[in-house]
Amino acid sequence: MMANLNTGLKMKDIPINILQKNYSVSPLCLMLIALMIYSCASNRPDEAKTAPLEATENQTQENKNQTTEVAVNLDFHVHKYISLKTPPTPTELDSLDQKDNLTEKEEDASWEAFLAKSSPVAQKIVENYLNSENKEPGGHCLTVSKGRFTQAYKEVHGHLPYQDLPDSMATKLYTPKQVFNLLYATASDESEGWKSLPKAYRGKGNAGALAYAGMGSLVDSTGIWNGQLKPGAMMQVWRYRKDYEQVVQGTDVEKLDPYGHSFIFINYVRDEKNKIVGLRIADQGFQSYRPLIPRDYEVWWAVNLNV
Repeated sequence: MMANLNTGLKMKDIPINILQKNYSVSPLCLMLIALMIYSCASNRPDEAKTAPLEATENQTQENKNQTTEVAVNLDFHVHKYISLKTPPTPTELDSLDQKDNLTEKEEDASWEAFLAKSSPVAQKIVENYLNSENKEPGGHCLTVSKGRFTQAYKEVHGHLPYQDLPDSMATKLYTPKQVFNLLYATASDESEGWKSLPKAYRGKGNAGALAYAGMGSLVDSTGIWNGQLKPGAMMQVWRYRKDYEQVVQGTDVEKLDPYGHSFIFINYVRDEKNKIVGLRIADQGFQSYRPLIPRDYEVWWAVNLNV
């Protein structure tokens, strides 16, 4: 059932607002971004703040259905407590936007070749995103990233990924599905339950859950910025390493108030010397309006899908 999803998608077919952004940002916009208190909330000032895994009144019925489905799948272990304790300064947040020497190196043929390296599900994720009329649905980053993955998986394989989780993922306390959801949502706490999950995959969010399920291979920060990511790779990042380390060990996240983010990799941004200087991503609208740069986060994890 592995469909061939390399359907001749060309760079010129990708919407202008994805690949040809004007990277100048007004001071007012920077102020609004710096004042945001939720790591997984939309950056649009005229949008209502949304509670994790709950649809806003102005969302389409399709988004409401997706939100409900993901809420059930996540067992309500969500980052509802995540906020930005010390917002990055505008210089840190949008430093890539200050560059005036960025060039688009990708050509039609190279984009097709780059996308073709991805798995069928990863290709479908990218295809669905680029063809979507609503690339910034708002809501919670976990809801959006997980919904995009499960939708693509079902379109490729005919069923949700839970059916293909290995029995070996189960613990004495949890089923394979529960383990997958807990790891995906980074549902850290001080209980035996969180600490019963494999430490090597805790705190890595979608990347850890999918890698542990055998659906992809982990890529660390070095690999990410050395060009090892494939389009459609799932990513989990942390603004502060100390938060990530505490989450892995097991902590009361409501007191910790960590700043993490979940999204999907689309492609690299390179300068005139072909050096990687940024990542274009797909999220719920929080940061997808601009490329991410290395110093945006201290901890980076990703998983290149193989399904």
